[in-house]
Amino acid sequence: MAKYDENQIQVLEGLEAVRKRPGMYIGSVSERGLHHLVYEIVDNSVDEALAGYCTEINVEILPDNILSVKDNGRGVPLGMHPKMHKPAIEVVYTILHAGGKFGGGGYKVSGGLHGVGGSVVNALSEWMEVEASNGDGLYSISFARGKVTKPLHKIADTKKTGTKVTFKADADIFETTVYNKETLVQRFREIAFLNKGLKITLWDKREENSEQLVFHYEGGLRSFVEYLNKSKEPIQKDIIDFETEQNDVQVEVALQYTTAYNENILSFVNNIHTVEGGTHVDGFKRGLTKAFNDYARKFNILKEKDSNLSGEDIREGITAVVSVRVLEPQFEGQTKTKLGNSEVTGVVNSIVLNKMSIFLEENPQVAKAILDKTLSAARAREAARKARELVRRRSALESTTLPGKLADCQEKDASKCEIYIVEGDSAGGSAKQGRDRRFQAILPLWGKMLNVEKTRADKIYNNEKLSPVIIALGAGIGNDFNLEKLRYHKIILMADADVDGAHIRTLLLTFFFRYMRPLIDNGNVYIAQPPLFKLSKKGMEDVYCYNEQALEETLKDLESKGISRDSLSMQRYKGLGEMNSEQLWETTMNPETRILVQVQLEDAVEADRVFSILMGENVEPRRKFIEENAKYVQNLDI
Repeated sequence: MAKYDENQIQVLEGLEAVRKRPGMYIGSVSERGLHHLVYEIVDNSVDEALAGYCTEINVEILPDNILSVKDNGRGVPLGMHPKMHKPAIEVVYTILHAGGKFGGGGYKVSGGLHGVGGSVVNALSEWMEVEASNGDGLYSISFARGKVTKPLHKIADTKKTGTKVTFKADADIFETTVYNKETLVQRFREIAFLNKGLKITLWDKREENSEQLVFHYEGGLRSFVEYLNKSKEPIQKDIIDFETEQNDVQVEVALQYTTAYNENILSFVNNIHTVEGGTHVDGFKRGLTKAFNDYARKFNILKEKDSNLSGEDIREGITAVVSVRVLEPQFEGQTKTKLGNSEVTGVVNSIVLNKMSIFLEENPQVAKAILDKTLSAARAREAARKARELVRRRSALESTTLPGKLADCQEKDASKCEIYIVEGDSAGGSAKQGRDRRFQAILPLWGKMLNVEKTRADKIYNNEKLSPVIIALGAGIGNDFNLEKLRYHKIILMADADVDGAHIRTLLLTFFFRYMRPLIDNGNVYIAQPPLFKLSKKGMEDVYCYNEQALEETLKDLESKGISRDSLSMQRYKGLGEMNSEQLWETTMNPETRILVQVQLEDAVEADRVFSILMGENVEPRRKFIEENAKYVQNLDI
């Protein structure tokens, strides 16, 4: 037995704990964790903007992936800290839970990691330099992996104020230290929308002749909704927006109805995206539902005998952004994805009810158009309920509840099971023969399936292409979806590497995103990568290449071994059906050799926008998207 006594009790001093367990502080050491460092420093600058002192934040990605964030706020305090007997700036960047966000009067509301942001970034950086000016000169202090390397000293005279933080993420900590410009673009755009008038610039100096990107929206949330609805057809021309404060809770809302069938509500607390919603979203939904029902009753659109309109029907086609600022936000879980403050529900509810009631009475034509859509949604929901009940009843009565084309696996533990959703009967047949029937199920699909972006839920249950998928997965759809009932924890989309295959994948992904969203959030969906090329030669084992780059590298490798290109027979696969069962198993289904790409949702806002562009009713945004991205297309319809 290993010895366990007082000598095994470790005391991690200073920022050692952060370096020992970085995931506890920034979530992970992957690319996502790397970008979290940037958000923490930028959030500190945004807090200055929330307090009314900062109007500009400049972010630069320098060569060698050095990151610089500069603002024109008040500047980090430079005086001697009364308790720590060190300059306040040193305390902020070297001691956990030190900052101006704990009731000292520095900030009324704030986001970030509640005072650990600057010190955590410092701990996880190879080096960091902070420059601050408070109107009495420009000062600098330097660090390496959380420890001071150059004490605070004055470097210039200036009357300006602000803070500049430059750091290099530690390659010993992170899986990658290469920043993804698009990831930062999406976050900075979001922050600029949420903070009306704040100007954020991003300049990627790793690129030659790169230009500065500017995010600056005087319209605030109105501009945000406008951006989200670019590819949608609005029902009302003007975006409804209001901003007010009640009981120390600042509430800002913007919304617009479109002809789409899904609802899109984005919520934020102190600039933090609450992807799981919370009490502020509950309050918004309640206020909206009551406002519409009260209006419908008052103007006799709903008769005395009629039931109230459901919130789900009222929200069909809505795009809304709900942003609140709370003094002491209580988040459920460490990831801050759901607001728990119970008092916020009532505040948001009363504000939304009041503002929306006034709007509806002042805009009767808009009110009528939205209510017409709501009543249509109610009829469709009732039809969907009947269709759903029919599916359930049929499943309960039939001896087998699974689709006829499904070749199920033997394993009953869902965590060990995977299902291949395969394009075409031919490939489906090969997959059934080639699979490991112990844990692999095969569901062949044929022909183009329903585009759910243009369809209400009532049309989905009885659709001959989607119904087998719903029944096979066994977890329901929409509000009835239950991840615990999922029959396979790996759902693998396997389609040809051509335009038709890409279209089928996109249709399925749209369906999962709109009606089985937890599958994507939970990482259950994968895309198979069948090879594009097979190289063969008598006396040599077949070699498979998954893209043109891999083909070129393989050919060079074989040439270095004395095998010329001319002596090789090369087959370019046009579809899965060209492979026999052994080849399909070896290249695409064998867990030891296959390549799977997990579908991950990095940015729900951008995903919603792209699905709307690619699969929605509005043609013009799709044409523009194709024109802008055509130059990046390779191997079209191979």
